[in-house]
Amino acid sequence: MVVKKKTAKVEAVVLDEENLHKLIASLTVDGEEDGVKLVARTLQSCLELTEPVQQIQLVKKAGSQLGELTEEQPDGALLQNCLHTLALVYTSLQSKNPLRRAIASTLGSVPAWLQERTVACLSACLSACLSDCLSSPASDQYPHIVDTIAACADGFPLGERCISKLLPEVLQFLHKSLSKYLHQNSGLAGRHIAQAQLMHHCLTAVKTSMLVIQRSQEAVSASLQATQDGCRLEDTLSSLLSCCIHILTDEEFIQAVQSTAGMAVVLLIRSVMGSGDEIASVVCSLLCGSTQGLGSAPQWLRQRCEGLCSSSRPPGVSLYLCHGALAMLSWKGDLPGPQWEKLLLLVPNTLLDLDVSIKESSTAMVVARVLTLWSGAALDCLQGESQRCPPSLQQSLSGGSDLQRHLLEHIYSHWEHPLDGVRHQTRSLFRNLLLLHQHANLSASHPADDPYVTELTQSLLGLEWHMRGKYGSLGCLVELYGAGHLLQIQPQLPSCLLGLMGDQNLAPYASDLLERLFVSHKAQLATQASAAGETATEDWMELWHQTWVTPLLQVLCRARLDQTTYILDYFLPKLLRCSPSSLAHMVQALQDTPPCSTGPSGSRGALGALMTCLRAARAQGVVSSSEEGLWGGLVPLSLLHQALVHKHDQVRMDALGLLCESHRSTEALSSREMDLIRHFLLPNLNSQSAGVRQQTVSLMKKLLCRVKDNTQLLQKRRSQEREQEPRDRDQHSLNLYKEFLRWLCVRLLEVLLPGASFSKCLMSLQLLGLLGQLFTFSTGSDGFALGEVVTSAHAQNVLYCVASNFLEVKQLASTLLRQLPPSAVGLQEPERMRCVLQAALDLSSSTKPFDSVTAAHLLDLLLHQPDLSQALLHCAQEQGLDFQPPSLPSQASETLTLELNTLAVIQFLLRCLQSEVSRAESSLLQAAASYPLYGRAHCITAVLQHLHTESLTHTEQWRSLVSELIEICYRMSDVVSPVVQSSSPEGLIPMDTDSDTSAGLQKILQEIQPRDTNDFFNSARELDTHEGDDHTQTQTTHTPSLDRGGEGYRVTAQMVLVCCWRSMKEVAMLLGQLCQSLPLHYTKNDVRTHPGLITEEQVEGVGLYFRQQLLQSRHRGAFELAYVGFVRLTEMLCRSGSQALQQLPARWLSEVLEEVKSSDPSSKLCATRRSAGIPFYIQALLSSEPKSSSCSLLKMTMRQLIALAMPSADRNTDSSTVPQVHALNILRALYRDTRLGENIIPFVSDGMQAAVLGFTSPVWAVRNSSTLLFSTLITRIFGVKKGKDEHSKKNRMTGREFFTRFPALYPFLLSQLEEAAATVESDSGQVKLHPSLFLLLLVLSRLYPSPMDGSSSPLGLAPFMPFIIRCGRSAVYRTREMAARALVPFVLVTQVPSTVHSILQELPPEPGPKIQHNHIHGTLLQVLFLLRSYQTDSHRPLPAGNGIGKALRQRMWLASRQNSCVVTRGAFLDVLVCLCGPKISLLEDSEVSELRRDSLSVLVSSDLVAPDASSAALGPGSTQYLLSLARVALSASVEIPELWGGPQLTTQLLPCLLQCSQYEVRELALEGVLRRLQEEEEGWLDETTLSNLTSLALRETHPPCLAKVLQVLCVLTSSSELLWRDGPQILSKEEVLLHLLTLAQSSVHSVELHCAALTLASQLVVQLVNSDPKGASAVAFLSQWGALVCECCSEEQPVEVKLMAAKVLVNCTDTMLTSCDLPLGLASTVSLWRSVFTLLQDEDQEVRDSASDFISNVPLHLLSTDVAGVSVCPPVALDLGVGLLCRLFEMWQQVPAGVLALTEWLLGEDEGNEEAGADEASGLDEEDFLFEKGDLNLWAEPVQWVKLLHSHLSSLILAYKQTPDSKTAEQDQLHQIHTLSAQAKAKALISQQALDSLPGLPQFSCTMEHARLVLRQQKADLALDVLQRLR
Repeated sequence: MVVKKKTAKVEAVVLDEENLHKLIASLTVDGEEDGVKLVARTLQSCLELTEPVQQIQLVKKAGSQLGELTEEQPDGALLQNCLHTLALVYTSLQSKNPLRRAIASTLGSVPAWLQERTVACLSACLSACLSDCLSSPASDQYPHIVDTIAACADGFPLGERCISKLLPEVLQFLHKSLSKYLHQNSGLAGRHIAQAQLMHHCLTAVKTSMLVIQRSQEAVSASLQATQDGCRLEDTLSSLLSCCIHILTDEEFIQAVQSTAGMAVVLLIRSVMGSGDEIASVVCSLLCGSTQGLGSAPQWLRQRCEGLCSSSRPPGVSLYLCHGALAMLSWKGDLPGPQWEKLLLLVPNTLLDLDVSIKESSTAMVVARVLTLWSGAALDCLQGESQRCPPSLQQSLSGGSDLQRHLLEHIYSHWEHPLDGVRHQTRSLFRNLLLLHQHANLSASHPADDPYVTELTQSLLGLEWHMRGKYGSLGCLVELYGAGHLLQIQPQLPSCLLGLMGDQNLAPYASDLLERLFVSHKAQLATQASAAGETATEDWMELWHQTWVTPLLQVLCRARLDQTTYILDYFLPKLLRCSPSSLAHMVQALQDTPPCSTGPSGSRGALGALMTCLRAARAQGVVSSSEEGLWGGLVPLSLLHQALVHKHDQVRMDALGLLCESHRSTEALSSREMDLIRHFLLPNLNSQSAGVRQQTVSLMKKLLCRVKDNTQLLQKRRSQEREQEPRDRDQHSLNLYKEFLRWLCVRLLEVLLPGASFSKCLMSLQLLGLLGQLFTFSTGSDGFALGEVVTSAHAQNVLYCVASNFLEVKQLASTLLRQLPPSAVGLQEPERMRCVLQAALDLSSSTKPFDSVTAAHLLDLLLHQPDLSQALLHCAQEQGLDFQPPSLPSQASETLTLELNTLAVIQFLLRCLQSEVSRAESSLLQAAASYPLYGRAHCITAVLQHLHTESLTHTEQWRSLVSELIEICYRMSDVVSPVVQSSSPEGLIPMDTDSDTSAGLQKILQEIQPRDTNDFFNSARELDTHEGDDHTQTQTTHTPSLDRGGEGYRVTAQMVLVCCWRSMKEVAMLLGQLCQSLPLHYTKNDVRTHPGLITEEQVEGVGLYFRQQLLQSRHRGAFELAYVGFVRLTEMLCRSGSQALQQLPARWLSEVLEEVKSSDPSSKLCATRRSAGIPFYIQALLSSEPKSSSCSLLKMTMRQLIALAMPSADRNTDSSTVPQVHALNILRALYRDTRLGENIIPFVSDGMQAAVLGFTSPVWAVRNSSTLLFSTLITRIFGVKKGKDEHSKKNRMTGREFFTRFPALYPFLLSQLEEAAATVESDSGQVKLHPSLFLLLLVLSRLYPSPMDGSSSPLGLAPFMPFIIRCGRSAVYRTREMAARALVPFVLVTQVPSTVHSILQELPPEPGPKIQHNHIHGTLLQVLFLLRSYQTDSHRPLPAGNGIGKALRQRMWLASRQNSCVVTRGAFLDVLVCLCGPKISLLEDSEVSELRRDSLSVLVSSDLVAPDASSAALGPGSTQYLLSLARVALSASVEIPELWGGPQLTTQLLPCLLQCSQYEVRELALEGVLRRLQEEEEGWLDETTLSNLTSLALRETHPPCLAKVLQVLCVLTSSSELLWRDGPQILSKEEVLLHLLTLAQSSVHSVELHCAALTLASQLVVQLVNSDPKGASAVAFLSQWGALVCECCSEEQPVEVKLMAAKVLVNCTDTMLTSCDLPLGLASTVSLWRSVFTLLQDEDQEVRDSASDFISNVPLHLLSTDVAGVSVCPPVALDLGVGLLCRLFEMWQQVPAGVLALTEWLLGEDEGNEEAGADEASGLDEEDFLFEKGDLNLWAEPVQWVKLLHSHLSSLILAYKQTPDSKTAEQDQLHQIHTLSAQAKAKALISQQALDSLPGLPQFSCTMEHARLVLRQQKADLALDVLQRLR
């Protein structure tokens, strides 16, 4: 994005009258004009003008005239006046004014002889300014003069001379201004804008002081030498220094000012002491905070510095001084002395010490920046010209030194820091450290010869790839040592990095590293080839392609689509930029793959990969479309056709991208490309995926922009072209464009019918919006005149889109309506406008919440119509409202019309609202049912939002309106607040599930009616339920009708509650909007009054209202929405010019905190378990504080809250826990608030301590709030969970990084863990649960050691280990498990073997009396978790001689029956499975085989293989134990029997597993068998096992096991026919099929079993039909199978069932659906086709995609060649499917029967009976539900489906009638035609009657009902048309 540079504003000279006249008079000349007189005349004209640009020109002219003057020309006085004028104007102008720069240039261009006089004039003016300012008490001139001094000293030589001349005065003035600012700062607490301004002035003053001293260094030194001047200057410098020291040590100042002050301190010292060794000594002392090295400084300087060395100074001081030392001292070249060396090494150590103590992220940012600055300075030292760097320094800076090690530790703990800037600086620091190492070790030029670099590279590559910091570091290694170095160490690096590109968080990092690698690799290969004298590039390019392109193509073809998105975004374009010629290699490689070969399910296949590569290449400009054929004939057109309607979204998007994206924005669009877009558009408009819609719109925008740019080019060319032929050619292109755009416009408007899906409406409206934006819907002759094709029907459909339930559709439709031609929209016709206005007003008082949003959009459309006020007046007269709209002048401008219309609409709505509130005050129930108040208020807010409130003309009317609005808001709130502030808002009226029979509700209504006031709500009554029950039978079923024009209504509790909380919401939004958008009326400094529409008192009143709502509401909806309004208010307070309002947030905050502190159960604060609105209130006040300020409010609040949240001894009473609960809840809200950002991080440690300690409280409420706070902090620290895995490393941190960022938690967690671990000893047999142990283990399990952690680390994780190990002895199972999980991160991968071995030694080698089984179990779990983590992390076996195998074999008794505890037996077996189970074991082969032998002997004698009497009574944990045994048996019999002792184990062990009495064991065994079958062929199963499986399928009783058996048999049956045995008996296929169908019918409750049974049954059906196609129809239960499959396809079935049905139908497409033998008969086959089409219109995308695969199984002769065997998207599959079915009817010679069947579909069997239709017509006034549920399927479009059916039927009948042997319909078919015709006519008639009975504009008032009736009528009409043709 190109950002325009801001241009400075040019302002004219502003001088007071008297001065101006004096100057003009002084320049008056008479006589002939030459030389000086010319200059005077020019300057006089300049002063007389008021136009600034002309003044600049005249000043420049005066400059050139001055430059031509010679010394001879006299008239000294006039010349003096000229110079004085220029100097005076220069000092009076603002700093950024270009006029000032012009004067500086003019003064700078005076001839040499005149320079002294110029300097004198300038000095005189500046001196006068300084003395005026110093003598006057007001300080508003200070900033201006500081700016003037800065301007003189910065790049203006004469100005610099002038500053040197006035040096003492200037420095004195700067000191005075700084002192003034420091004094002012103390009085600005809470006034953020004034504070921010002051900080800016301070910063400018400090910077200017530095600039003056730097520019006048020589003058300063000279003055200090002189005796009397020196003394005066010393005092000034000393005062300046004390100001800077004050800023440095006062934490109220923002960092930018403090940092600059740090530089100023060092600069002042340097200017006094020069740059010898002494200054380094002084700076060293300042950094250390000691006074030892200050001896060489002058006395006054020493005194000031001693003040800075105090022990109580803030930690930031050393940081800013380090920055100052690096920035203000020169480090280039040789160092002046040993003290400089000391200083150079002291700086990083000081910074690293700070690293641990600082908490603010912004300070961490400064530390990172200063460290990078230091590394740059150190590099300058090493690169000195003489190259004589002291060896000790060289050694300290080279790799491997202590300093480098500490710096690397800093890098590793900060490279994942949440702030971008810190991560960036860390990377720069790493690069500089490598360069330092290179310069310090010049001898080792090659990385392979440098052990330090090799070791560093290996350790970096060994780190987990989810650590984002390592990518940048590896990038630095590539940059300095080349890609070859990394590829040598890890050849698999390219494919490894490509594998990471699927992760959105890692893709940018991985692609960046990949780019560095392949660019560097290519350069290296080219260099090597040229060095070896090879000229042919093919050889080395082939190697490069092998390394980078081949893995890319494999990933593109085979990986899942979502994993390759980022490859296209980030990687492919970079690769093609690096090597454009690689495209041909890619295309060739992909076209060599067969085009239809797809990869694994869910991947894009070769076709998709081809599109991706071409798209990226085209966007990069590597290939253009204008060459012969498309893209130089690189790709056949048929492939593009296939890709544009491919099943996979991303393939379609890439193909579209290939068409739309181009390197040049003016590239022409060929007619072929337009045809392809036409082919793409309609099937792709209805996409459910938001991402695909977004991409489509974005790509179409690129295409339309291309059309627009190319059109402009063609028009320009035509106007310049002389010859006719090229002009005709260009005209032809323009005509094509016009035709294409009009086609596009009409197609998009045509799909916006009632009943169109949300996604289609959204996409069409977005694309139409683009057309309007780029080409406009004009109707004139210029441009493409798209408005001409927009009919009034089109515009009406767009208008009805405003009634959509989707907000986005409403907004797009409203925007589009303003772009369409007004004549088509027709809102200017009075009758039409009146209808729409009436609809809007009706909707604004509807009881359906969403209607008010529609009303607001309609009103917004009408606001621009001049005649609106007349229509409003008409409505008011009809309603009998007292309303007089403001009159509109005849020629009113658009803004005035808008203002007056808005005023009229708001006044009208206000009058309605006032009368409704009055009625609600007497009966809230009636209001809730008939005119809920929130709709009107919502419309007022919405109408206000579109008004420019700064430029209103009728201010008096607006002011009174604002007062009325605020008053009505308060009244509304009073009516509804009793409900939302009640302790159980939902319980005010009993919930009624059945309105007609809710006798209790009637009773309450009757009870209320006589005195229906709000008193009722203050004491909610309970119903006497017994009495109600007795009456239930006898009571009438009609609800009492409160008379409102004869309309009955029913009130539900839900209605009352919704009415109340929505009203509260709208009041909050309206008040927030008024405060935020209306100009404020206030007086500034008791002088100037700013006129506005809302007063300070009103704003403060609104604030107090919000306070009351937030602190007392209990209904979450109410206070969350009051919060939104309150945030608007607080943002406005901060920015307002009123001093009183600016200070309100601070005052309110301190008041509420006091209230929280003193709150007890009697307090007015709402004490719910989450403190209701209190956290929201405080959150809103704090988030309004500017981020750049010192955040004093946040710091103060956090300190107080943390103090309250910490438990204390005297705080266990009721009155003391309430503040603690509130504090914990408020803290939680603040930690969650993203707007507080990094400013909250310093308080995380304290919050964590409060949460952990809160767990020890005896009060439930405190523990509950502590839990919530704890979970929030875990998210704040470790980030939002990035996947389902709770223990994923993406949400973890290295221990070093964690404790570096939160150092206070180190001692706290350690001491807490020690205390908790002391309580877990389970020897006594008692369970002692330490309350916070679980939390501690949870936090610790989120940490892991970095292999980069130095052993010296002060925050090492080692001290935690013994306590965690000890927690494994707990008597609580979950604690033992957590301890084992938490131990893993604390053990380095390299230390796992030794740790495991030492833990195993604690297990008893033989059974004994005093054995603690909890202890044994905890130990085994720790061993298990450590071994598993080693398996996943290390990818290599345990080192030899680890002793683990031996230790386990010695304790084998633990797995046998000698061990009485089954839980520990199971845990020991799990450890054995971990070591013996995998193919590649962690142990050596000999050790593993011994362990396997021992394990087998335990297994053979175990309860699984040889059960005995004791096995039945194993007790708790027995199931886990048997499962552990089963895992060993599975490994030995199914997974790797060859490694355990051969295939005989399968025969021996598998039957035991399958026949085990525990169903969990059977299920586990079956899962293992299924897994192996899916991986390889089934030859390994013997006959016995197969017969075991078939009999298990017939006998198993546990549903999940039965489902698994059937899945296993499905895999076996799919490849060969299976012999079904049940014991000795052999079953026929028919018997099995019957059994399976019965099972499928009876198992609907278990989805898995139902799916497995039907899938297996379907495979058997296909086999039966294939074996005898003709006789298959004789099998009786085939129709039963067909009915079952059809049943599985209905809308309400679970997704898994529908997916199974889709798979079944796809697999039987060629056997059943398209077979010429019709094995199922016509009726069943047609119903199966109907099921396919139902699935193709299912709401779930996966189901639709799965069903669309049937196309690839259709026999090729039935399809056209371009879609044969290709995956297509569901809409295309649907169209092809219906066409195919019609072709099949012809093939089966069943056209009439087929047409009738399809006509029945068309009519829709759901509404077959006429009574239902008649019922609906009369039942439109039935009860409206509050939240109306529309169709559940938002994707299907019945309208389009009906049109599709009709078009195919029409062409089928036409084709049939044209065939010579077409028979006339048979008798029964004629009868059927007659019946259907009668039905269709009846349906059409009823629908028409129902439509006529709907109210006016039913599209808005009853949208769904109208759409349903229109659809029914359309179905009936089309069916009649078809039947008419068939006759």
